[in-house]
Amino acid sequence: MSYSRSSVYASSRRSGVTPGLGSGRRFAPSSSAASVYAGAGGSGSRVSVTRSTSLSSAGGAYGAGYGAGLGGSVVVMGSGVVANEKETLQDLNERLATYLEKVRSLEQENRRLEVQIREVMAKRGPSTQDWGRYWDVIEELRDKVGGTDGDRDKDRAVAGAAQRRVPRYEAELAIRLSVENDIMGLRKVIDDTNMTRLQLEGEIESLKEELIFMKKNHEEEVKSLQAQVSDSALTVEVDAPKSQDLGKIMAEIRAQYDTLAQKNLEDLEKQWGRQITETTIEVTQSSKDIDTARSTVVDLRRSVQTLEIDLESLHNQRARLEANVLEVENRYAAQMEQLNALVLRAEAELLQVRNELQHQAEEYQALLNVKGKLEAEIATYRRLLEGGEEFR
Repeated sequence: MSYSRSSVYASSRRSGVTPGLGSGRRFAPSSSAASVYAGAGGSGSRVSVTRSTSLSSAGGAYGAGYGAGLGGSVVVMGSGVVANEKETLQDLNERLATYLEKVRSLEQENRRLEVQIREVMAKRGPSTQDWGRYWDVIEELRDKVGGTDGDRDKDRAVAGAAQRRVPRYEAELAIRLSVENDIMGLRKVIDDTNMTRLQLEGEIESLKEELIFMKKNHEEEVKSLQAQVSDSALTVEVDAPKSQDLGKIMAEIRAQYDTLAQKNLEDLEKQWGRQITETTIEVTQSSKDIDTARSTVVDLRRSVQTLEIDLESLHNQRARLEANVLEVENRYAAQMEQLNALVLRAEAELLQVRNELQHQAEEYQALLNVKGKLEAEIATYRRLLEGGEEFR
């Protein structure tokens, strides 16, 4: 940017220092009748201006390594024509052009950064962050965990049912042991009954032998009596003056002894027959009880074997269910660790994105501050230019 109109400026170059815009140097007011020449070549109509002016420029240097101080105090020189007016104006024009060029480059850089910030926010912003894949994985894992929880509940229900059946099997096992004890007692009773039966059979045999012996003795006594009767008959025949009916006497004696023997035999048969019948009934009943007990023992043994098989199957099923529950819990713990790792990684990425956004926001705010300072400096410079034009 260049200006064709010429104004008289005297830049303060005391002590070889060119003050930058915003240096804060204040110049003393100058009250005089200034004579200046207007024109591109330093010649032209002469203008006399009498005014009192005090100018002070204050501008901030733009930061981040871009600033090259521009500014200075401009005073209207009085009492004479300032030398090298054209060179001074050209220098000011070049500095202004450089300044404006840097302003444009900074504005372009600012726009570029704004576009970059918008792109980053569009790509990695919280509102458009693609968390769907994480949530899909989480939901899938939750469904799997729910399914494993259902399987675990089913296994626990089966294990609980098996556990509830265990007391019944234990009670049946106790009944089995009690029945076995009863069977052992019955075996002892059977043994005692067998011993009693053997004793009774021995007594029966002894009684039979005694009966045979008594019959034999009876027969011998009968024979002896018959012999005695025969001898008595002979004696009677010799001594007795009268004959008697010996046959009738023998028949009576034989009838008496037969009646006595029959009575004794009937008494023995009644006494020992009743005992033998009772013993036979007891032995028969004991045999029936033994057969019943044996069949009961066989049935109980079968039931016990079946219960033992069922109990062993339940123990195996319980162990298998416990192993399944442990496996499900381990798998659930591993899946929870994976989910926690995903959540931590997502939180770390979110924190990183937030930090980057905060950093970019800070940079953007710094650029806005630089832009504001540059706009303030431009406004100050324009006011200086307008102030210089007023002296023309």
